[in-house]
Amino acid sequence: MGLDSRALYIVATPIGNLEDITLRALRVLRECDAIACEDTRQTRKLLDHFGISKPTLSYHEHNEAARSADLLERLEGGASIALVTDAGTPLISDPGYRVVAAAIAAGIPVIPIPGPSASLAALAAAGLATDCFRFCGFLPPKSSQRRKMLEEHARESCTLIFYEAPHRILDALDDITAVLGSRPVVVAREVTKLHEEFLRGTAEDVRGQLGSRPSVKGEITLLIGKADGSSIDTTVSAEEAVRALEAEGVPRMDAIKRVARERGLGKRDLYKQITS
Repeated sequence: MGLDSRALYIVATPIGNLEDITLRALRVLRECDAIACEDTRQTRKLLDHFGISKPTLSYHEHNEAARSADLLERLEGGASIALVTDAGTPLISDPGYRVVAAAIAAGIPVIPIPGPSASLAALAAAGLATDCFRFCGFLPPKSSQRRKMLEEHARESCTLIFYEAPHRILDALDDITAVLGSRPVVVAREVTKLHEEFLRGTAEDVRGQLGSRPSVKGEITLLIGKADGSSIDTTVSAEEAVRALEAEGVPRMDAIKRVARERGLGKRDLYKQITS
């Protein structure tokens, strides 16, 4: 069965192990008219490995607006185009939204070809709750922004999934400890690749494991266990809870934010109560 003409195929590709590509993905890449790639050089390695010779077009965050118009014109002219990212499922923290939205608006079929996803692969093996989860993309690069994002998601009763750069993972784990305390954390590194590993424990535990290494390398998926309101000791006052965290070395404002969040209190009100 041949491909539909005038259709955009969203093709997931391996995140490490080339054996993870699907038979359907290979067929689409062989039969489409052109392949839109985040990095043509990276995709060419995949295509060469499987003996696929097709025209490739660059499609990345810096040319997404202009290239989307070009791809839409090709689609309207009857072409079938496969959209891929460097690794994994397109659009998941990667470019692609513009051309998908434009194709849908123009009445052009958008056909997903499912396959590898770092976030779902990591979640499946993490050992954290999977009944409810939220994928939050990349954590912000600055500590103040990271802490703000973590605070915004702190009371969600689902597993949180983030992507993080290896050179920022230690700082990110420090911020998780400051904002979320002893919640369970999993760092999934190099998923499906030769040096795949899962580090589990509190953020402080995992930070200790990674911090003892000369450097941290590889693609990282960071998972945080869901909030558990039942663990709050209601026999201890909010002020006492803050004092206990301070005794453990947590800065006062971080302690106030954490206790206020856990108990549904206003941070300002709790601060006034403690400093009065």
